[in-house]
Amino acid sequence: MNSMSPPVADREDAAPRAMPSEEKLPPPRSTVRRMFRHRSLLAGSCICVVLIGLVAAAPLLTGADPNQQNPMAILQPPSAEFPMGTDAFGRDLMARVLFGGRVSILASVTVVILGAFFGTLMGLVAGYFGGRPGFLLMRVVDLLLAFPGILLALAITAILGPGLINGIIAISVILVPVYARLVEGATTEVCALPYIDAAVTLGAGPWRILATHVLPNLMPSIIVMTTIWLGIAMLWISALGFIGLGVQPPNPEWGAILNDGQQFITLAWWMTVFPGLFLSLFVIGVNLIGDGLRDELDPRVAQ
Repeated sequence: MNSMSPPVADREDAAPRAMPSEEKLPPPRSTVRRMFRHRSLLAGSCICVVLIGLVAAAPLLTGADPNQQNPMAILQPPSAEFPMGTDAFGRDLMARVLFGGRVSILASVTVVILGAFFGTLMGLVAGYFGGRPGFLLMRVVDLLLAFPGILLALAITAILGPGLINGIIAISVILVPVYARLVEGATTEVCALPYIDAAVTLGAGPWRILATHVLPNLMPSIIVMTTIWLGIAMLWISALGFIGLGVQPPNPEWGAILNDGQQFITLAWWMTVFPGLFLSLFVIGVNLIGDGLRDELDPRVAQ
């Protein structure tokens, strides 16, 4: 009898000792501060905040109409009156770059939101339910992945016709299989864990399990992929605008502005330098954010 008493005492003492470890969990504010100590994450956030701030404050920074032509100010170099110069139609390039940035950034964000939503939904359904529905969904995903992304976007845009909305739809279709493949594999791994079986035993429905147990475990990977693909979506939106399949003239957009300036690159360098600089900085900024988030949120990389 005496030999059995020490384990009981140990078990009784174990509970009070476990409580301090739970209290030492870092609060959300400290987690955010720790994340922003990451140099890439901090640098990328600063770049994106400055660019988005400039674009959002476009009406305050310039009073010019981005589509207003001025035949008396054609191809003017940067000056006090025109900080970024003018284009071949005498339009204020600063106004076009800032207002065009609104279109480019909003279109890129819309693309990744649509691609992430439908791709995640397909991946969750295929990974959790499996069987014939999962098999059919994944074969559709494989079919889409078999085509090069930009060629698929060009084909869809050619079918739907040129325009910003059709360009957004085309690039979103490219992102859907990328998200679906990632989420399907991760969902299959999560569903094999014991707590999913426990939730099923307690009577939780499939959609409740997906929403409360599976999806939260996938969110770090989805967030990291979204930030990385935001820069790629920006490049593809600009590419469609550059070749005339995106935003239609005279509406400004970074890719369309670059297309306007390509034939004057030796005569009016500012027509390509300024929109190209804004485009490059945005892509660099979101890529730095993606690298930082991957280091902080991905359990395979985080320390």
